[in-house]
Amino acid sequence: MQLAHTIAELKAALSQADADGKRVGFVATMGALHAGHLSLVKKAQEQELFVVVSVFVNPRQFGQDDDLSNYPRTLGVDARVLTDSGVDVLFAPSSGEVYPTSGVVEISAGDLGNKFEGASRPGHFDGMLTVVNRLFNLVQPDVAFFGSKDAQQLVLVSQMVKRQVASGDREPIKIVACDTVRDQQGLALSSRNQRIDKADFAAAISINRALFAGSKQKTKQAAIEAAKAELDPKCRLDYIELINPDTFEVVDSCEGARMVIAAWVGEVRLIDNLLLGGNS
Repeated sequence: MQLAHTIAELKAALSQADADGKRVGFVATMGALHAGHLSLVKKAQEQELFVVVSVFVNPRQFGQDDDLSNYPRTLGVDARVLTDSGVDVLFAPSSGEVYPTSGVVEISAGDLGNKFEGASRPGHFDGMLTVVNRLFNLVQPDVAFFGSKDAQQLVLVSQMVKRQVASGDREPIKIVACDTVRDQQGLALSSRNQRIDKADFAAAISINRALFAGSKQKTKQAAIEAAKAELDPKCRLDYIELINPDTFEVVDSCEGARMVIAAWVGEVRLIDNLLLGGNS
């Protein structure tokens, strides 16, 4: 595996893909890697792509209520894991490389960026899209892989790429949605899970049970009520809703919908979702 900290090093590493005539697959992460991230890597490798993984804790995705300083940073461990997984390039840039003093295009998430996760974390999706756009410009991937746990992020990235391709601002990038990876008790894997107190773990795993309880119902009202009833009392619900999986617009029917949920468990805010009648 090649390790690139600078744009020049990244370009040099990517030249190997050109030399081998291989298409580039990209997985963007903020590090603290777990099996969910590695499932994205595996998906890319199954397509015989030249696989680039980025590790960059993006300060623009953290608001006043998010603790950027406490976000886990485990680059040494991440590098060993990615090496063992056969990744071709790890791009681990500094903030100065990603955000030079000029030339970075600021991306707005629009109205959808102010709903659900955006309502709870103002500016989060503007920061996410800005860094993803920047990383796409640097890596120039043919295919990019994102986990379905962050469903709103996935929709926003897909919409951004479609707009850019339609306007001629970008070559097409295929966005691949990958199923949520869960532990044996159903908890969706997340880097933030490291911060869940042992006393709160039972509450955390009730979120997944809530989704499945809701998925067994035939009406929206019944689905939401069943989900709420299954949540552990220690969970402080932020939102629960049924949305269109492709647009993230609120829907009134369970058919083809995705149930999305966010809740605080102790000091950790968790999100999850389930495609009703299918996989997550």
